Amino acid sequence: MGRKAVIIVTATAVCAAAAVLVVRHRMRSSGRWARASAIIKELEEKCGTPTEKLRQVADAMAVEMHAGLASEGGSKLKMIISYVDNLPTGNEKGLFYALDLGGTNFRVLRVHLGGKGRGIVSQEFIEVSIPENLMVGTSDALFDYIAAELAKFVAKEGQDHQPPPGRQRELGFTFSFPVLQSSINSGTLLKWTKGFSIDDAVGQDVVAALSKAIERTGLDMCVSALVNDTIGTLAGGRYINQDVVAAVILGTGTNAAYVERAQAIPKWHGLLPKSGEMVINMEWGNFKSAHLPLTEYDHSLDTESLNPGDQIFEKIISGMYLGEIVRRVLCRIAEEASLFGDTIPPKLKVPFNLRTPDMSAMHQDASSDLRVVREKLKNVLEISNTSLKVRKVIVELCNIVATRGARLAAAGVLGVLKKLGRDAVKDGENKKTVVALDGGLYEHYTEYSKCMENTLRELLGEEVAETIVIEHSNDGSGIGAALLAASHSQYPGIDES
Repeated sequence: MGRKAVIIVTATAVCAAAAVLVVRHRMRSSGRWARASAIIKELEEKCGTPTEKLRQVADAMAVEMHAGLASEGGSKLKMIISYVDNLPTGNEKGLFYALDLGGTNFRVLRVHLGGKGRGIVSQEFIEVSIPENLMVGTSDALFDYIAAELAKFVAKEGQDHQPPPGRQRELGFTFSFPVLQSSINSGTLLKWTKGFSIDDAVGQDVVAALSKAIERTGLDMCVSALVNDTIGTLAGGRYINQDVVAAVILGTGTNAAYVERAQAIPKWHGLLPKSGEMVINMEWGNFKSAHLPLTEYDHSLDTESLNPGDQIFEKIISGMYLGEIVRRVLCRIAEEASLFGDTIPPKLKVPFNLRTPDMSAMHQDASSDLRVVREKLKNVLEISNTSLKVRKVIVELCNIVATRGARLAAAGVLGVLKKLGRDAVKDGENKKTVVALDGGLYEHYTEYSKCMENTLRELLGEEVAETIVIEHSNDGSGIGAALLAASHSQYPGIDES
């Protein structure tokens, strides 16, 4: 055999080996995609929210609402009596203040209400950071610091902001920590969350603690209402539109509040309020039902959370968790189908590393090459050189998780409407029912909010859907608290027109 023949044989062998490698690569690649597709298909099936299932969720929500109103501890829904029995009418007039304490910052607001037909004339606020040492110090130290900032805010006011002679300034206090409320302006702190740990405040009335601190500054101001942001959202919605009957927060967390007939609250043992109504804080994030479509990712997230077994509804519909669910699914696909190569990217393994705003940006990426998805993967998870096919998988995952959350949120709203008897049109009645909505998830994740509203229409049917309105009600924790200070003012003439 000549030299030329040897070269030809060798070249043929090399080509054959390369062809085998290509075939093996393709087989391995198609096997990986088959596994990835199987995981996504399984997720889609388990996250399924057909109309019938959503109706079952809504019915279960209404049943739990009844149980929670009947007795304390009778339901996973706490159905807390808020002591708010007068919502704003739109006629409130004067200057009112709000203190919004819900995390490492607090806000102080001043709202000037113009009376009937004039609405909010002006509003001003300051935002103040709380030093870390005060978050773990004493009750007096924290509230003295807050009261001093409140006094500084008031000290800068001109003559046009002075209250009439003999009248105190009035404040609505939004306190976003677990409290057991005993009246419109008193409540005992049950426990701290969000990095606070001030032992001597637990078991104490937070309104009394704030009031004493205000007194120590020499400021003549009283706390008229202790509220949470959901009830503030309801108040803000009602101030603008008297047809508002419920409020829902869809943000980092989720909750709902609504106006109940006082006579429909068996666990209420006090005198019936003159209005005949009482606002109920549902704490609906804690809703749980066998009808909720839960996956292995939800179960593992719950098990590893700080509150296993609690807030199940919140863990599948709210902004705190949606991105984390997507991350967990991606981890499994990366492990079993080598979606990002032979190793799992280290950043992908970090819990809560994929936030819902990042998920939202990827889900809503309208570019032909899914450029936003590519950038988010690179900047957030340090995953580079992804193919368009991989990026399409990410968008599909975001869609499955967001769609389930949005459709279940709609089922929750339907449950509240059922309890109120507003899920059907009564003969000869053309009454509008308005639900006030707020929260970053609802406001900024357009695909989510659009899906939620469309699902509600689907569940109600066209005729009833025409009578139900979703309205964005902004800043319940600020303006809403000031409005509740006005509607629960100690001065009866406050409703001047």
